[in-house]
Amino acid sequence: MKTKTIEKKKFTFSDYWDRYSTITILAIMIVVFGALRPSSFLTTGNLVKIMEQSSITILLGLGEFFAILLGGIDLSVSSIMALSGAMTAKLMINAGFDPWLAILVGIVFFGLFVGLVNGVLVTATGLPPFIITLGTQAILRSLVYIVTDARAVSGLPASFSTSIGGKLFGIVPVPIIVALVAAAVLTFFTVKCQSGRNLYALGGNTQSAWYAGITVKKHTIIAFAISGLCAALAGMVNIARLAAAEPNAGTGYETYAIEAVIIGGASFFGGIGKIPKVIIGGLIIGVINNGLNMVGVSSYYQQLAMGCLLIIAVTLDRFFGASRKS
Repeated sequence: MKTKTIEKKKFTFSDYWDRYSTITILAIMIVVFGALRPSSFLTTGNLVKIMEQSSITILLGLGEFFAILLGGIDLSVSSIMALSGAMTAKLMINAGFDPWLAILVGIVFFGLFVGLVNGVLVTATGLPPFIITLGTQAILRSLVYIVTDARAVSGLPASFSTSIGGKLFGIVPVPIIVALVAAAVLTFFTVKCQSGRNLYALGGNTQSAWYAGITVKKHTIIAFAISGLCAALAGMVNIARLAAAEPNAGTGYETYAIEAVIIGGASFFGGIGKIPKVIIGGLIIGVINNGLNMVGVSSYYQQLAMGCLLIIAVTLDRFFGASRKS
């Protein structure tokens, strides 16, 4: 009688990085800043504040996730966020739209539709998403300055600010709920819907996905449409929290979105990643920004820290992440 010897696989750093990297980084950041400012950083109020501030980064990151999942990138998310916010504010103040109707128009026409345009341009021209979205980023930002005359749009209805930027039952900030609901819906889409699973296959190997009958152009457009939609949601949260639409809103936030996705464990090379980890990635960025502010570090050095963190995360993914195994 033959007996099979099952060789136990050795648990490597690569395995650890794939499974626990994001939660480890978040825990380290909390411990470090908690030790530096124990009386202020670890308070309930500050931790809730971090989650609320991170909601915009998380929403942008959720959209960016789908572009990166395909092995691409969407640099226009920050400009979509600003444009959707500015147009929604204009509709409420100048056109007298009901706040909820203005939100719907802002999300659909200046978020979802703009994302669709990005996807169509990528598939129609065959150019890299980096080039297309870099161009639309500049175009959309210019439109924001033109529409707002480079001035803040203020005087938003109190009902809008208190509903989207307020707290549910006076306890939980609504921006946190918006981000978590969006993440839950998109998790369901990627896990339970065929189109969502197809995006993973497409990002893993485009040619194999095409041979398997997956429509490359259709799913590329879907990915960028979701990115635009999430950016518009971030725009709604942003103007609600500020009670105004700033023309330079979200400038540089595309970097935060990319960092949230990559630090959250998604592969920059496509096909790998999970929505819940994007949330953790966004929280890591929020913790770093909040913690550095508390210890009195200049915003210039904060940008330096974020840039270094992004390079380190991509490098570790390249040499130790799941993309190395595929």
